[in-house]
Amino acid sequence: MNNQTEFTVADAIVKELVQAEVNVVYGIVSIHNMPIYDAILREGSIRIVTARGESGAVNMADAYARATGKLGVVITSTGTGAGNGAGSLVESWNAGTPVLHITGEADSNYIGTDQRYIHEAKDQLKMMDGANKAAYLLKRPKQITPFMRLAIKEARTVPTGPVTISIPTNFQSQIIPQNQLVEVEMGQNSKTKINIPAEVLEKIATAKRPVIWAGNGVIASNASEELQMLVDKIQPAVVTSESGKGSIPENHPLCIGNFAFTPQVEELLRNSDLLLSIGVRFRGTETNNWTLPVPENHINIDLNPNALNRNFDTLYTLVGNAKDVLHEINIALAQKVIQPDAAYVNEVKAARHAVRDELRSNIGPYGDVADIIREQLPENTILVTDVTIPGYTWGNKLFDIYEPRNYLYMTGGGIGQGLPMAIGAKIGQPEKPVVLIVGDGGFMMNAGEMITAIQEDTPIIVLLFDDGGYGILRYYQEAAYGRRTSVDLKNPDFVMMAKSMGFESEKVSSVGGFKDGLANAIASKKPYMVVVDVEAVGVLEYKDTDEYIASFRPNQNTDTFSPNSGVHPPFQNV
Repeated sequence: MNNQTEFTVADAIVKELVQAEVNVVYGIVSIHNMPIYDAILREGSIRIVTARGESGAVNMADAYARATGKLGVVITSTGTGAGNGAGSLVESWNAGTPVLHITGEADSNYIGTDQRYIHEAKDQLKMMDGANKAAYLLKRPKQITPFMRLAIKEARTVPTGPVTISIPTNFQSQIIPQNQLVEVEMGQNSKTKINIPAEVLEKIATAKRPVIWAGNGVIASNASEELQMLVDKIQPAVVTSESGKGSIPENHPLCIGNFAFTPQVEELLRNSDLLLSIGVRFRGTETNNWTLPVPENHINIDLNPNALNRNFDTLYTLVGNAKDVLHEINIALAQKVIQPDAAYVNEVKAARHAVRDELRSNIGPYGDVADIIREQLPENTILVTDVTIPGYTWGNKLFDIYEPRNYLYMTGGGIGQGLPMAIGAKIGQPEKPVVLIVGDGGFMMNAGEMITAIQEDTPIIVLLFDDGGYGILRYYQEAAYGRRTSVDLKNPDFVMMAKSMGFESEKVSSVGGFKDGLANAIASKKPYMVVVDVEAVGVLEYKDTDEYIASFRPNQNTDTFSPNSGVHPPFQNV
């Protein structure tokens, strides 16, 4: 047994992780990160979760961070191993998730020499920089402590996002002085007061048709209580971005929810005299590529100053933490008499019901499936949706979320990341049920992580909707070209596959069977997969505009060619 007493670069890495209150890391051990793994083992306070692929490991760290609000940490090998995680790091970048990716690198004297050192990449730093908010290479072993603190701070600084640090293999075991780096913060006798302009307060207080658009910034700043206080005061329509689901309980009578791109919300925005957007990016998928009407009186709250006029013009942008800014607004409005327009409040409530009723009318039996999921599962359930027809047509809208951090989805649109994200969320919030909605195509991309769920004793529920292929692409190909290719998939027996990995599983072919299957999954308290035979229950397919389909066909107007516009048109049961 190695009774190491010297302090190494790997020890310094672990020391900084502990100081950053990291208690779980995800990854895959290799010859290029073994010293770091050994240092974690010797330190003893950090749990190591071994994934079955670097891509899944990053997803787990990402979901852990989203579900807990903590820093996600993932460790991979050099070159190929780091590259395997790049796609999932792109998802973290899109979502703005604070993730620290620690990867090995070739020995320092071989970097950039083209000698084909084992696991060498042509330019690992550049590869990682393209997938991350930032990427850094350690060049001086004795500077590992400030290097680590810089990376952790960068991941957590708005705009938050993933940061990769590459540690040359020969540096990791190098003995260094155990110096103490003490950062002294300037003390303040009192909190700096946030000054809200009087004109902003007046516009909020006098608005008769206000709309609040709540995004992930509300959740990230823990501002849900302050948001609900403001909503109760001014009685606005509340729209959420998809990443803002749960920023206010979605059973609130004024919460329209994740239905921004609908005729009803478009009408509310067109006739609104105030839009208050809070921590919202205004993604193209939720705004019909930024064509939704936005009132001139648009007040934006965001911690990132670059949010000013980023996607929509704003009259005022209040730069600050949403919780603090809303707190000051609520204090100021408490002194004002506000009389909401009763007719408008009723209009908002009607719109809330109308968007849901219209969606239900288009999805046939899946409205009942959505109700069953919501009725059977506890209110604190975490829902994860992969990129799949059920997930982003009704799962992300009809399943109400009542608490922040209880909804996770693939922000960047990458298919197949749902399973490892569900595992990461469950490890981060073990007391909450975690349910994944996934399609057969996406599921197979990371199916090996099922055994990670078993090994880590992570009882998630997987709802696998099996339509034998990439359903949405079938529609687009046939609509655009009158033919299709590469979208029909030969699948395994999913029930048998799940059982072979330790999951309990069953296949259902009706709404009633789904109700029983989900009840069985909940009662088992073990990893469970319910396989839904989509052809038997009812197939959903797109009904889209001719203009959108035409964008896939040969088109000389390259300036407007946009097959990935992000528009999610309505579905209809056939």
